[in-house]
Amino acid sequence: MSASLSHADARVVLDAGIAHATEIGQPMNVAVVDAGGHLVAFARMDGAIRASIDIATRKAVTSVLMELPTAALMPLVQPGAELYGLEQTAGGMVAFGGGIPLTRDGVLVGAVGVSAGSVEQDVSVAEAAVAALPG
Repeated sequence: MSASLSHADARVVLDAGIAHATEIGQPMNVAVVDAGGHLVAFARMDGAIRASIDIATRKAVTSVLMELPTAALMPLVQPGAELYGLEQTAGGMVAFGGGIPLTRDGVLVGAVGVSAGSVEQDVSVAEAAVAALPG
């Protein structure tokens, strides 16, 4: 496998996220982006709220830009914290759980972003999606 994210890889990740969302009974929006933050695959499950289309995509992009899970940013963006105001940069970053980087052999190849449930549900679906990355 190469240190890039193919469309086939993105579909495997996407499908795993959808399968887990179905298993927990929470319709989700799932976005998969490449290492440049460009959308490779996306799905909005029946019943997933429309506002979360943008949020899922922004979670994935934020995760790529910061090379961190979005959940790791939460304590850093609180008033008085080192990265307070970060959400206002780069077109609007998201600093709560549901975005997780995709790596292969230690190299960032993209990220997944999930939104439409609770933060705990979003993270759970994103973790299932990341676990399915081939290679």
